[in-house]
Amino acid sequence: MSIATSLLTGCSGFLFAVLWMDLMFDAQVLADRHRGADLPEPVLSSIAGYYRRAVTGSRPMSRLIAVVMVVLLAALGFRAARGQDPGWLVAVSALLAGAPVLLALTHTVPNAVRLGSRSGGPADQSALARSIWRDHLVCAACMLAFLVLWVTR
Repeated sequence: MSIATSLLTGCSGFLFAVLWMDLMFDAQVLADRHRGADLPEPVLSSIAGYYRRAVTGSRPMSRLIAVVMVVLLAALGFRAARGQDPGWLVAVSALLAGAPVLLALTHTVPNAVRLGSRSGGPADQSALARSIWRDHLVCAACMLAFLVLWVTR
């Protein structure tokens, strides 16, 4: 296995593990499945507390996730530049890795910061928590598919 392939599998496995941990807290949104209804305060407090610690309170360690994302994309770019992989593999891999990274940077992380700061009322915080849950489900599915693709390759 090449160094680039090892980086691809290692980084995607790490990111999937991080997403799994996030989803363990995010799943609390299922406590109240009434769409649009405010989540109970203990649920909001638990999820918001997790994101306050994980996203803002753990700096600079929380930046490690962004570094791993960059390494993953760089290793994929290296593999693409070498031109030894089929075009479909590079294209699918770019979509499976790029979409979650873009979603995280533009939507999920800003929402997690906002939820962690407990800004807005219960309705706003409930909407943020549900949005983060959906984002993390999409990202986890993409990272798992990416990981399976490269492990089986």
